[in-house]
Amino acid sequence: MTAIAKLKNGVVTHFDEARGLGEVLDDEGSRWAFHCTQIADDSRLIEVGSRVVFVLVPGHLGRLEAHQLTTSDPAQR
Repeated sequence: MTAIAKLKNGVVTHFDEARGLGEVLDDEGSRWAFHCTQIADDSRLIEVGSRVVFVLVPGHLGRLEAHQLTTSDPAQR
């Protein structure tokens, strides 16, 4: 898949560990869904409140989703 935009910064505002679904609020105020398989370190877990860097990619329903999430705080890696 190809990234639609440059790297974006934001904060994880929701993460449902059981379903693997989460949401990130970017620094411009937009909310983007993500799936745990898009967490870059393959841990499939991320804490609410984590600062992240991500790219936007068309998801399986054609809507943009956050992909390749990485924590921007080295202490959280």
